[in-house]
Amino acid sequence: MEEPESRLEVSITPEVEAGHYANFASVWHTRDGFVLDFAVITRPPQLTEEPGSGQAVVHVPTRIVSRVRIPPSQVFELMKALEQQLSAYEKETGGSP
Repeated sequence: MEEPESRLEVSITPEVEAGHYANFASVWHTRDGFVLDFAVITRPPQLTEEPGSGQAVVHVPTRIVSRVRIPPSQVFELMKALEQQLSAYEKETGGSP
């Protein structure tokens, strides 16, 4: 006998539905999971000197607008979903933005 197919029913609150604009993302991990930080650049990058060493660095001020934590087991599913959506995007638009 076949197992029934699982279908996830997703709902979203109006406050979350609008989303947040982000033009920068950072991904990092701990032993227990992965963290995706989505941020927005708040001001134009500025060339500054690093205190102490005097080395020139480009300072890019950002503000995190959303942080998502996922278990390691979900990273593979996320990667597959991103690949599928990127392929569909490229097919629809003819390539990269």
